[in-house]
Amino acid sequence: MELALNTGKTSESKGFYKLSMLQCVGFGSGDLAQNLIYQTISMYLLFFYTNVYGLSPAVAAVMFLIVRIIDVIWDPLVGTYVDKHDPKYGKYRSYLVLGGIPLTGFALLCFWNGFSGSLVYAYVTYVGLSMCYTLVNVPYGALNASLTRDTAEITKLTSVRMFMANVGGLAVGMGIPVVLRMFDPSEGSDLSLHDGAWFNTMALYGGIGLILLLFCFSQCKERVVMDKKETENVKVSDLWMEFVHNRPLRILAFFFITAFAMMAIGNSAGAYYINYNMHGTAGELSIFMGLGSLPAFIFMPLIPPIKRMVGKKWMFYIFLVTAVVGMAMLYAVSMIPELRQMRLVYIAQFVKSTGIIVATGYMWALVPEVISYGEYKHGRRISGIVNALTGIFYKAGMALGGVVPGLVLAFVGFDNMSETQTLFAQQGILWLVAVIPAILLVAAMFIISRYELDDDRIDEINRIIEERNN
Repeated sequence: MELALNTGKTSESKGFYKLSMLQCVGFGSGDLAQNLIYQTISMYLLFFYTNVYGLSPAVAAVMFLIVRIIDVIWDPLVGTYVDKHDPKYGKYRSYLVLGGIPLTGFALLCFWNGFSGSLVYAYVTYVGLSMCYTLVNVPYGALNASLTRDTAEITKLTSVRMFMANVGGLAVGMGIPVVLRMFDPSEGSDLSLHDGAWFNTMALYGGIGLILLLFCFSQCKERVVMDKKETENVKVSDLWMEFVHNRPLRILAFFFITAFAMMAIGNSAGAYYINYNMHGTAGELSIFMGLGSLPAFIFMPLIPPIKRMVGKKWMFYIFLVTAVVGMAMLYAVSMIPELRQMRLVYIAQFVKSTGIIVATGYMWALVPEVISYGEYKHGRRISGIVNALTGIFYKAGMALGGVVPGLVLAFVGFDNMSETQTLFAQQGILWLVAVIPAILLVAAMFIISRYELDDDRIDEINRIIEERNN
């Protein structure tokens, strides 16, 4: 207990570093940058492929699945490489630049229609994008755990990070339809009409993202990392061993699957829902998508006091239930003719997004905890391996988010050449927006109930590690 009460240089010398707001903002800018690309892919790439590029929903679904299978092989290779090597400009932060430049390039190519309908081109560019995203995201995730061991600082860091990540989500959800209109002000509400505008929009967002990655690189200082001699024997098989012996990591990994599948499915269906179920305009789509991120600016700063009041698990329960309520409201509004109004759709979207943002935002604060738990168990802080493993699972969720919408749209007979859809097709879109995500949220609630590391336990683990290392 004596160590826990120490402050200042004594505490910091033991790894419990205090972070300035500039450092938190600098770190968070990395997630803002990635979300300018990731959220665009999540919300609009399937729509672009089916309605602009000319792929059928089923073909696009298979491609999304194959790309995620490639990720299962690629992610652990990246995680192992990152843990074993120590680049000149930082073990983890170096990759913000090394991976960020090609990531931006492939993002632009994914939204270029120069080879319209070419499946080979779509595969090459999307696989390249996904591999470069891993090259940035895995080290970035490990960077979190290298800044400090202090759980209060990690909570603050995560709150700022997710606040900024949702700035990116808002810029994409609300901004993409508006920016598309700026580049192609043709009349009508159907975003399918915008061809070169998609490329120009991605160029703008990608360029800003690259600048933010460079800012993140400049502000982050790695201070809690394993010595090179302790990580030189890291190998890919350690990923499996870590998964087997780290129970909190297994629980978190399965939570990632359900959470990211839920988000990816709902996000990818949003444009279809507003276009075909509500017959909305580009402006209404902008508001609907923007409401997916807007609650972050209200609730993310409140995460630390909410967690102190109700505890980690109850915070998850409260906001996961809130999200389910919002999805039920969205379903009711869509199904009952008397309630079929955009303002009620907006309210339901806001309630749903409030729950999703807090629950899925705070889950990133658990990653440093499971890294410390693994270090406590076997003596090695293999952050790259752990983040590669969580990366595999969240990309598995993203795979479901890419595959399920395509298969459902194919099953209900969605016609990308028609401006109107059958009632069965509209029902299928509603399944994607509300029903399937709600089922996944209930599963996520059960999974997170099994997580056993409360704040007192993880603080005790970190103290033991520091005492063992000194």
